[in-house]
Amino acid sequence: MAKFVLAGKTNCPHYAKAELLADSLRRSLPNFTVHKISILPDDWKEWLEATCERNGWKHEHSPLIWRELVDQGGKGMLLGGFSDFLEHCQEYYSITSDMPTNIMLSVAAENLETKINLIMDEQHRVSHFQPLQIWIGSALSPACHILIPNLLSTEVFPQISAICLHLLDLDGNEEGLQWLKMETEDLALPLLNQVDIHTDLEQAFQEADVILLLDEWWSDDTENEDEEEKKRKIKEISDLYTEYGRLIDARAKKEVKVIVSGSSFVNLRCSLLLNNASSIDSRRFVTMATQLENEARAIMAKKLKVRTSDITDVIVWGNISGSFYIDLQRAKVFNYDGPIKGPPFFSQPVLQVFHDRKWLETEFQDFVRCQRAAVVSKTCQGAAMSATNGILTVLKAWNGTSSPDEVLSLGVLCTGHNNLPDGVVLSVPVTFSDGKWSVLFEATVGDELKERLQLSASELRQEKELGSENGMIVMNEEEET
Repeated sequence: MAKFVLAGKTNCPHYAKAELLADSLRRSLPNFTVHKISILPDDWKEWLEATCERNGWKHEHSPLIWRELVDQGGKGMLLGGFSDFLEHCQEYYSITSDMPTNIMLSVAAENLETKINLIMDEQHRVSHFQPLQIWIGSALSPACHILIPNLLSTEVFPQISAICLHLLDLDGNEEGLQWLKMETEDLALPLLNQVDIHTDLEQAFQEADVILLLDEWWSDDTENEDEEEKKRKIKEISDLYTEYGRLIDARAKKEVKVIVSGSSFVNLRCSLLLNNASSIDSRRFVTMATQLENEARAIMAKKLKVRTSDITDVIVWGNISGSFYIDLQRAKVFNYDGPIKGPPFFSQPVLQVFHDRKWLETEFQDFVRCQRAAVVSKTCQGAAMSATNGILTVLKAWNGTSSPDEVLSLGVLCTGHNNLPDGVVLSVPVTFSDGKWSVLFEATVGDELKERLQLSASELRQEKELGSENGMIVMNEEEET
């Protein structure tokens, strides 16, 4: 099989003539193949010199034509310019070229125009190829290892063709991040375009579309830590998330989606971001209570002898990391083995089939708190799988891949409506529609719940004060006395 390579300046008439001669041979001879390389006039000299040096050839003009020894391997056999190619075709194939000069010039001009248009189309395509920029804070946490394989999917980001993943860990070593990067790349996920690692804040949140913050502040003995240790921890959180907020404000895209995950000080952390990212809509910042929702669903499912997935629409109110309240006013149960039964899509209100209100107000609330504490005491960190599931659930809803009727509990900035405290981040029931969340105002906020929410708000304000500069001055005065 003969394979000829034709290279030349796009506006070269002799290159145009060689092209048409080669096309004629390809139509006549089934085993004759041609590969064409069209080079812009300004790039021709440099390309020609590099090609000749690489192959040990001497050639000075356009076109450059050689024959590749497809069956034998090795470097190609140089033929030369157009005259050499024409002589070769006449001798071996008895085919010649009688193209008039005017047609030769016309084809050359057309070649140049086509090449320029192709380059412009490619530049336009590249300029519009903007991968989604996802930043993950505390990337060496256990949750991140579970999150990554599930995050980079069309199920979570249905309209996205490529994702750049940024792994940020200020406390981690670069070697650990390199291993995580390598593992991520080895997954060969279709949406993954690039993985970058960061151990400082120099480039943090640059052009971010999505920011997932997995930071935790658990200690080996969280339950028994003293007040001074708590103050120190809150000050550390305050300093970091104040800086995070400023960087997000300056560097992230204005339509960024920020999710604060974890079990420790999540409302406070989200509030600090909001306070320091004033140019970004406060609705772009949320923290999730899905872990608490799922823990409550699991406990209730055991009580009703159904699967956890058969319990829906559980609401978490208040301070996710502190004085929260599990509310079943809208909760439904499917597949319940009671007096009334129906098909799989049939549900009943939980409060209609479970009548022990005292247990719901006391032991049930305590069980949810104890379940979380048990995880922390064993691992000294949040529940990684539960955190991952929560992040994915919120992102799917935010990106429009979940039912608009689905109710989720999110920590968001409250604005004083519907008896909710004003100006604090509290967990409330929300629904998503068209990529935006709305507080579910159909949920009843009675006097007792209102008091609970005021307690949560007061608790959060105290946490914020402890992390402020004034809080530190008070601490120092107390130490001196």
